[in-house]
Parts: sequence; structure tokens; C-alpha cells
Amino acid sequence: MRDELKYIEGLQDIKAINGVFNIDKLEKDYSTLAQREVSHNKIVSGLEEAVRLCHLKDGQTISFHHHFRGGDFIVNMVMDKLAEMGFKDLVLAASSLTDCHAPLIRHIKNGLIRRIETSGLRGELADEISHGLMEPPVVFRSHGGRAYAIETGDLPIDVAFLGAPSCDPFGNANGYSRDSEGGVKCGSMGYAKCDAQYAKKTIIITNNIVHFPNVPFGIPESDVDYIVKVDEIGDPAGIMKGATRFTTNPKELVIAELAADVIEASGRLVDGFSFQTGTGGASLAVSRFLREKMIARGITASFALGGITGSIVDLHEEGLIRKLLDVQGFDLKAADSLKNNRFHHQISAEYYASPRGTGAAVNQLDVVVLSALEVDTSFNVNVLTGSDGIIRGAIGGHQDTAYGASVAIVVCPLTRGRLPCIVDRVGAIVTPGKTVDVIVTEHGIAINPAREDLKESFATAGLPVFPIGELRAMVEKLVGKPDPVEYTDRVVGIVTYRDGSIIDLIHQVK
Repeated sequence: MRDELKYIEGLQDIKAINGVFNIDKLEKDYSTLAQREVSHNKIVSGLEEAVRLCHLKDGQTISFHHHFRGGDFIVNMVMDKLAEMGFKDLVLAASSLTDCHAPLIRHIKNGLIRRIETSGLRGELADEISHGLMEPPVVFRSHGGRAYAIETGDLPIDVAFLGAPSCDPFGNANGYSRDSEGGVKCGSMGYAKCDAQYAKKTIIITNNIVHFPNVPFGIPESDVDYIVKVDEIGDPAGIMKGATRFTTNPKELVIAELAADVIEASGRLVDGFSFQTGTGGASLAVSRFLREKMIARGITASFALGGITGSIVDLHEEGLIRKLLDVQGFDLKAADSLKNNRFHHQISAEYYASPRGTGAAVNQLDVVVLSALEVDTSFNVNVLTGSDGIIRGAIGGHQDTAYGASVAIVVCPLTRGRLPCIVDRVGAIVTPGKTVDVIVTEHGIAINPAREDLKESFATAGLPVFPIGELRAMVEKLVGKPDPVEYTDRVVGIVTYRDGSIIDLIHQVK
């Protein structure tokens, strides 16, 4: 009867083992078992072989993550190899670029790179682009905007080159290793997750092949096509340098303490609240003052979000924050916490901040504290260009969290040296003023006129509130009006909003 059964109503045609229902004819190939670790994995001989297997072509788009920050070796390593192989006109879609990527200047000039999409630029590369190095302008996207563009197909990735501090032979990759304590670690690989998931081909580049299975993993083997083992993927000192700065500056500490008072007065400092702090000196320091207020009230935060730092880990381990949602680790303590703490989770940029889903983590934020290079009298914020017009920053999650949080606080000194930080019009609008609720400076705060609900509670708390125009007048009394930056008509950068729409243009500096 079993041998004759060919069809069951409501199901597909039945497929018999070896053509018949006879389990005795099912064979197991014992000859391959001893060799399967060698012959059935995704490790290839080198980067060139991996590129050839991916069938990369001129004009296609390649991507990288920036979790190694200033210690990254991957981008320059890959681009040198692609130049050696003779590729041209590639689109470089990195989640961010920094000082260590100055060698890309050579590859722009030799025609390897035709266009760049990124969240930020710094250093010599940024300076050259600000002065007109590239013909097509650089497209700047927020972390959420980049994830949205990738998942919707607006930014299709042909090959993703992703560095990983550990990877097993089948592609389960992570930002730390459980097999050894030494070596490079970067913590969460949240920005790499989207690239691995949506790229047509994904290559993991690692210096640490670990025993199978490499769990828990940041990137699953199902999203990985090939693995390349190299000697080094990054400099640990550079990975943990530059993005965060723990301040002892009295001015920044005044701003941080006032920002903590603003959070308290906003009514959001209650048991179960959620928050994110940025990476600038004053915004990072806010967590110190929040700690005191939380202990005094006997409350805990439900979660902290974003780029996680050691100071946030300390609050978690002290029991003041229940869960950490980590899209990017900023120091060794954060990387180790991700490995060791059960409720420290690495999340993708898509879950972190994509505008596509209402469940994005940024939309669950009660409070975010963000830094700024400039703020204008319409509450617009610039975190991309300096007062000289040179690109020197990154959008990051700035506009994503400002939109999603119930109270978006921007901390900013009135001046840096002799340069005003409160201006009539920012050099580049990155975060629209409509999404910014409060500006905090060392001389007082300004409330967005749209937030009438905050005015009374701030007055009751005795906070020093001023119209934004008065803060601008204070700045002018202190440093006067600087000469305007001179630009050409040529556009070198396009600032996009979270949905991909253009909100500002960056022009070439003369």
C-alpha cells in the first residue's frame, strides 16, 4: 500500500525516498563525514577569489560597516584589492567613513570609486570632498534612512564586505569571540546586519575562525556567502577612539546637569522610562546626573538605546537600566557587556531606526539627548559641517531619534572658542527644527514654540528659559558676527531625510 501511494487530496504530489517507499534504501555517505569541516564550508582562499565568486562588475554597489571606526582596516584593504583587479566606477555605500579612510582619495582619482553614499565623513577625505574632489555629490543618509533605503531597494547592494572579529566556517559572525579573550572586538554589528541581509552577496572578512557554532551571532550564516581569513581586520585602539569623549570640561558639565533637570521637569523621568544619549561630551555626561535622580526616586529605566557606552553599561549592571538595545558599541566595556550580560542585545539598524516600521526602537523613546555643531533660530540642527563649511561629522541616528522620541533635547554650548554655535541659519540642515523640542546651553534653555506643554512645567521647576532669539543675541554679544563662508555653486553633498527626501545641499568651499 505504501509503495503504491502517489497522491493525497489537498497536498502536493508525494515524493518517495529514492523513488520508492523503502527506508532500507536510504544511504548515509560515511566517506565524507571526516572531511566535511574542510569541504563543506564557506571559507575561500582569499579576497580575490571571493570577489570573483560574487561576479562583481564595474559600476556596481559595494558596502561596508563602520563598527571599527578609526581602527578600520577593511575598507582600505578591499579597495586596494579591487583597484589591483582593475574595477572602475563603483558606488561605495559605507555606513560611515572616518579619518583612517584618507587612502580612498587615491581611488576616487584613479576612477575606482564613482560615487559615495554614507552617514558621515571626517578627516582628509572629507576635506578633499568639501573642496570638490568628486563630480557626483556624496549622498548622506541617517542610520535609519540608510536601512530604509537598503530594505526598499533604493540603495541596492551588490556585494557587502563585512569585517567580523569572529566567524565560524559557515558564516555565523559576531563582534567579539567566546573562543578567546584576545584580538579585535567591536561589540554590536547592528549596521552590518542590514547589509548582510539584503545584499546580493555577502563576504565576511575575519582574522578569527572559531569553532562551530559561533553563537549567539550578530550575523547568521544564512546571510553569508563567502568567508575570507586575513591577518588583521582592525586596530583595537582606533576602534575605541574618537567617537566618544568623557568630559571634565566645566561648561559641558553645566550643560549636562541642566539637561538632566530638563528631563526631570518634562515629566518623563518615571519608572520604566527609556532614553538615549549621544556621543558628545555633554550629552554623554547626562547619564551621570540621571543616575543620581533615578536613585533618589527609586526608579529604573526600561531600556537604553543606540550606541552603547561603558557608562550606560555601568547603569545596567547597577540595576538602573533593565535592557540595553545596542546598535553600535563605543568601547571595550560595551563590547564585553554584550558578550556577558543577558539583557544586552545587539539590534539591526533596521529595527533601531528605519521609518518603515512603527515598531522601530526610536519610536519607543521617551527622551533623547543629542549634540550639535550648530543650532539655528528655527531649531534646525547641523551635525555635518563645521563653521568653515568643511564636512567633519555624521548624521548618525540624530534625525531618527529626534523624530521618534517624545522629548528631543539638543545640548550645545553658546560658543566654541570664538565661534558661535547658535546661528541665524545652520550651514547644513540635518535634523529639522520641527522635530527638536529643547535646546540646552550653559546659559539657559530654549523651548520649541510648538511644545507649549513643556513651558509651564519648566517654569514651575525654575529652569532658565529664554526665547531662542535671546540666546542668539547673547552669542552675538560674546563673539560678534563671523564673516560668512564663501561657497561655489557646485554641490558636493546631498543631505537626505529618513525617507530619502532631500532636505539640504552642501556646496563646495572656495
